[in-house]
Amino acid sequence: MNSYKYTALSASGEQVRGMLEAIDQLEATAKIREQYDVVLSIKEIKRDSFELPGFLSADITAKKLDSKAFTLMCSQFATILTAGIPIARAVKLIGDKTTNKFLRKLLGEVFADVEAGRSLSSSFEDHGQGVLPPTFCETIRAGEEAGDLSGAFDSMFRHFDKQTKMGAKVKSAMTYPLFVLFVAVIVVIILMVKVVPTFTALFDEIGEQLPLPTRILIGVSVFFRDNIFIIITLLALIIILFVVYKKTPKGALEIAKLQLKLPLFGNIVELNAASLFANTMATMISAGLPMTRSVSITSRVMTNEIYKQKIAEMVGSIEEGRTIAESMRKTEVMPDILTDMVAVGEETGEMKHTMDVVAKYYDNELEQAVAKVIAMLEPALLIFIALVAGFIVIAIYMAMFSMYQGM
Repeated sequence: MNSYKYTALSASGEQVRGMLEAIDQLEATAKIREQYDVVLSIKEIKRDSFELPGFLSADITAKKLDSKAFTLMCSQFATILTAGIPIARAVKLIGDKTTNKFLRKLLGEVFADVEAGRSLSSSFEDHGQGVLPPTFCETIRAGEEAGDLSGAFDSMFRHFDKQTKMGAKVKSAMTYPLFVLFVAVIVVIILMVKVVPTFTALFDEIGEQLPLPTRILIGVSVFFRDNIFIIITLLALIIILFVVYKKTPKGALEIAKLQLKLPLFGNIVELNAASLFANTMATMISAGLPMTRSVSITSRVMTNEIYKQKIAEMVGSIEEGRTIAESMRKTEVMPDILTDMVAVGEETGEMKHTMDVVAKYYDNELEQAVAKVIAMLEPALLIFIALVAGFIVIAIYMAMFSMYQGM
């Protein structure tokens, strides 16, 4: 379907402007003439014609989707549409009430499109391209085709609410260890740059031969003090290069391989991929999408590049006549339990129920794995901090004892 903007004359002679979707310009003209007497102009809308250069169209406040605000929006749509309110009116009501800048702007644009006769899913897909999850637009499109938009939004609400809560649990669990590590790094830097140099000056005045730990401590302190800005610049440069490299196809693949090889964290990546696959597939199947389309969309939401590529390859395998379970085994990255459960779902014809069950299983496994890593990480961080602090204290005290012995 293509999008067209038009100008027409109503029966009263008033100029009317709007937008609609049609297969070609002839069909678009016919649709317009069903409502208006005269068609003044009609033009196909090209997506690229509205795009400004990246540095002009960049909106740093709206590039990242607020998962909580987005989930709330899905819930509001499900409730309002269930009450029988027209789609355009529902979009307007929710857009006026949301406090999120990106969603407010998005819903304003969608409202204008829907009022002009455009489908809700196409408008969301165009205006939210690169920001809205692909599962959202596809589920809404399926809801439109089935005549159950409220059910589609309710499905999206439950799906993203589950994902948001799981993400919040992981972030909450990681907050304390990361905070402890951050404080430890700041304290060590302050000690090296400010505190240790004070003792260094005192030791230099005495001129005694200092113990080895003290000399090591002083050497490290002098290095930090003299090169602190160079160190900060190098760290910033490394971070920037890492981000740029991660965005390249080769970089994303290499980093994905590294993630899977990391001790402890590799298991979390695998469980997260299995959980995301099962949850997304369950949602897509529930929306009534064909299996190949469901797998294709699921591949696009995977966060690890290896899983994204391997699941995308499953589409061709399924189209060749293989079962989903056989296609999953062919990837050699999907967990055996997940593959076996999918095989059972295919044999019994209860794929949606099976995906729901296996999604709950992997959600629980992921939560327990994260808790286990945190339980191991916290004491490890404390031991690291104790060793650093202990080395500094011992180095200073050894120097002081040496001074007293020489007096």
